[in-house]
Amino acid sequence: MKRYWLLKTEPESYSIDDLANEKKQTTFWSGVRNYQARNYMRDDMKVGDEVFFYHSNAKPPAIVGTAKIVKESYPDHTSWDKKDHHFDEKSTPDAPRWFMVDIQLTEIFDEALGRDQLSGVAALAEMELMRKGSRLSVQPVKKSEWDAILKLAKRTKKSK
Repeated sequence: MKRYWLLKTEPESYSIDDLANEKKQTTFWSGVRNYQARNYMRDDMKVGDEVFFYHSNAKPPAIVGTAKIVKESYPDHTSWDKKDHHFDEKSTPDAPRWFMVDIQLTEIFDEALGRDQLSGVAALAEMELMRKGSRLSVQPVKKSEWDAILKLAKRTKKSK
């Protein structure tokens, strides 16, 4: 059964435009260093699952497009690289602590959907992203929330 997710990234570190410029518009989603987020990626994300691409620490923070999972979890090699800022001395190739998935761009929204736009949508009232203090960088999204956000994205497209 297909599942839906939201992945947060700071656009100055890696933006949806960076993803659009990758070969085959595909990249590995590395650097996740939260155990719950890691568990979602390692245990639950499957090829074909769909993803909202969220720019956090942006003005405004916003959902800017969609992607899909194209490769299921595998060890995050950045945790073994002493030169990488995601290095973790307790993670090794023989005993990896952190995992990543590969994603591929599917759509860049014509207009970013800021949190302020999302906060007034009744169908999103229970969404993890809308919870006060929610900081998890990998979040599950309900099908109803996915559909409501896509409908809102299409509405902003038509209003141009």
